[in-house]
Amino acid sequence: MVENPTQLNPQLIDELAQLIEQSQQQVVSYANSTMTLLFWQVGKRINQEILQHKRADYGKQIVPAISVQLEARFGRNFNEKNVRRMIQFAEQFGDLEIVVPVARQLSWSHILILLPLKNQEAQIYYAQKVREEHWGKRELRQQIARKTYERKEIANTQIENEALINTFKDPYLLDFLGLQNTFLEKDLEAAILRDLESFILELGKGFTFVERQKRMIIDGEDFYLDLLFYHRKLKRLVAIELKLGKFEAAHKGQMELYLKWLDKYDKQEDENQPIGLILCAESSREQIELLEMHKDGIIVAEYWTELPPKHELEQKIHSLLLEAKERIARNRLIK
Repeated sequence: MVENPTQLNPQLIDELAQLIEQSQQQVVSYANSTMTLLFWQVGKRINQEILQHKRADYGKQIVPAISVQLEARFGRNFNEKNVRRMIQFAEQFGDLEIVVPVARQLSWSHILILLPLKNQEAQIYYAQKVREEHWGKRELRQQIARKTYERKEIANTQIENEALINTFKDPYLLDFLGLQNTFLEKDLEAAILRDLESFILELGKGFTFVERQKRMIIDGEDFYLDLLFYHRKLKRLVAIELKLGKFEAAHKGQMELYLKWLDKYDKQEDENQPIGLILCAESSREQIELLEMHKDGIIVAEYWTELPPKHELEQKIHSLLLEAKERIARNRLIK
């Protein structure tokens, strides 16, 4: 029996419709990315024109003048308000390598929602989420309102801080150095360098010795960091300062200065920010807590040159257990 050619196969129609719809989506996507890249190029070119003349009043005059001409020729997309957004877009997303993937998968409406964000890392984070999770404009606004990026950063900081805290001990038992109860700071440093292998073992796994008395020139003045290590797992330089007496608030400022210098002049491209360890004969828990040392990547720890009497040791262990329990309780509340 011969088939009636007028009877169409429904499956064929569905397949053809699917092809047409996919093609339409591709056309829309291509048109959208082309338009977004165009807007970025327009904003960048106007920015260059303004910067070349280096006059604020020139910028105030040129934007309205350009937008009037462009709107007359190409329509409402180029009114003054939108042109200023193009300029802002080009300013905030200055790298073409970032702009291209953003333009391919985000609509101009998405980008307009991201522009008011002051933190570019937040902008890139939300842009990635739009691509990965296929957020619409409404969902993007809701995620920004919920401060999803900030919550993620807080969580990451907490994890990182826990990693830093767990990397360092407190107290450090330096009894292997053979020091007496009375000694000079240089004697302590000399003893540590003398038994460097034992000291590294006391610090923990992953530490590599870099330099002793690291010289830093700041404003023409010489500064010397006691010891500089590198931690392979953390991928960070570790600055160590030795203090004979009790911890003082001024020690924090000194360490911050050293860490900023190391970050600017010594840190390699693939490394994380340097961190500091201040070794004191006695730490001050309240001062350390008030100064929020951990936020600046600074750990304060005590060192002992000999084991204390049994009752003092028991008191110290009890104190450390209480601190650990408090930290666990805080983490549970945060979660």
